[in-house]
Amino acid sequence: MNTATNSFMKTRMMTMTAVFAVLIAICSWISIPTAVPFTLQTFGVFLAVSVLGGKFGTLAVLVYILLGCAGVPVFAGFTGGIGILATNTGGYIVGFLAMALIIWALEKPARGRVWLQLFSMGLGLAVCYAFGTIWFMIVYAGNSGSVGLATVLGWCVIPFVIPDLIKLAAAFTVGRNLKKILRNLA
Repeated sequence: MNTATNSFMKTRMMTMTAVFAVLIAICSWISIPTAVPFTLQTFGVFLAVSVLGGKFGTLAVLVYILLGCAGVPVFAGFTGGIGILATNTGGYIVGFLAMALIIWALEKPARGRVWLQLFSMGLGLAVCYAFGTIWFMIVYAGNSGSVGLATVLGWCVIPFVIPDLIKLAAAFTVGRNLKKILRNLA
C-alpha cells in the first residue's frame, strides 16, 4: 500500500470512529426513563463494532465515554460529566467498553462464522450486564442501603434482555450490509 492510500485509510478510519461515537451518543438520547433508562446505546455499540471492527469500534465507544466524562451531554437524558459514572447506572456505560473489548477479543476466531459473531456479541452484552449490575448494587447500597441481586436484576437486566437481543440482531444485520456498502465506496 502506498503512502497516499495508507494516509487516506487512516483518515477514513479516524473519521468513521468519530461518526460512530456520535451515533452512539444519538442512540443514547433516544431514551425511555426508568431505573435504568431504555436507550439505543447497545445498538450503537454493536453497530460500531460490527462495521468498524473490534479496534476502531472499541475506540468509538471509548471516545463516546470520554466525551461524556468531559461534560459533553452524550449520555441518556442529554447528560454528561464524569459524575454520571458515579451514579447507579454508570457501570452500564463503562460496561459498553467491556462489551466492545470482548467482541474485539473474539473477532479473529469469529471471522466468517455468523454463530460465533453473534455469540461474541451476546457474551459482550452479558458482561456489560454483569458489570453494570454489580456497579448498580454497590452505588445503590452506598446511597440508599443494600439491595438484593434479584431486585437489581428485575430493575436493570430482565426488562432489557429481549429488547437488547433485538438490538443485537438488528445491529448485526445492518452492520453487515453497511460494511458492504462502505467497502464498495472505498
